[in-house]
Amino acid sequence: MNDGETLVEAALRVLNTADPVEKAKLGDEIANNWLQGVIANPYHPSQPDIIVPDRPARLSNVKLVSPSLMPKLGKAGSLQSRQAIVHSLVHTESWAIDLSWDTIAHWSFFILLILRAKIRLNLKQDIIARFGKQESMPREFFNDFVRVAQDEGRHFSLLAARLEELGSFYGALPAHDGLWDSAVATSKDLFARLAVEHCVHEARGLDVLPTTISRFRNGGDNQTADLLEKVIYPEEITHCAAGVKWFKYLCSRSSSCGDEESNEVIHKFHEIVRQYFRGPLKPPFNEAARKAAGFGPQWYEPLAVKDFTQ
Repeated sequence: MNDGETLVEAALRVLNTADPVEKAKLGDEIANNWLQGVIANPYHPSQPDIIVPDRPARLSNVKLVSPSLMPKLGKAGSLQSRQAIVHSLVHTESWAIDLSWDTIAHWSFFILLILRAKIRLNLKQDIIARFGKQESMPREFFNDFVRVAQDEGRHFSLLAARLEELGSFYGALPAHDGLWDSAVATSKDLFARLAVEHCVHEARGLDVLPTTISRFRNGGDNQTADLLEKVIYPEEITHCAAGVKWFKYLCSRSSSCGDEESNEVIHKFHEIVRQYFRGPLKPPFNEAARKAAGFGPQWYEPLAVKDFTQ
């Protein structure tokens, strides 16, 4: 770590690290340094605009295909199916590491009056000069997403190790990058990033994990089932909760959707998801886990209708 390095600068080091194993290790070190106060500042106000890469550094050993061309994973009844499912989870967690650090790097601040006026411009200083003051995100925002990033790195490491125990390795099977495609689509709008990545994609993970856990148990693989049930599942609830929490916070700072518990917050969520997420949300929903994350059926059930349109 460089003396005086900010959290945003450290986040860029993670994003520019290609090896996912090293990426997870580096992220864990940076997270500990931030949470222990070794890294003191999220960013320097006088620092020139940070250039966040459109695509993080990645190794080329994973064959990428279109989501429509991905082979079926199966139901964990065979070793081959269990390897495929765990490989898919490892790949998802590798992107989740980058996604969390990308959120930290992109949104060390926001422009309060831009949110109020619903205006988007590219140059930070021009925005400030034209429309109002720069407002830093609270330190708690960074704490939450640093913990999310640290969790995702640990999930990657645990699942990658489990995949090797099952006789395979990360890169042995094809994968797709749908998660990062949506990250690119939401890279200019924190409302969209929180809504789509954390309240749609992460929440979808909460919906399907119980079934995945049951399939591993039915297939006789209690070790993987325990890892998913006792470590990953409860922590993913907190990740979804972080998205809900900070989506509500942004709404509280914007005159367009009122206080954190108003119906306007839910309407704003529906508006954002319809704009940035293609197609309806897919039931059945894990209502208990979603409730634990801080949002009820009124948030997501209206987005599951069959005639959902962009």
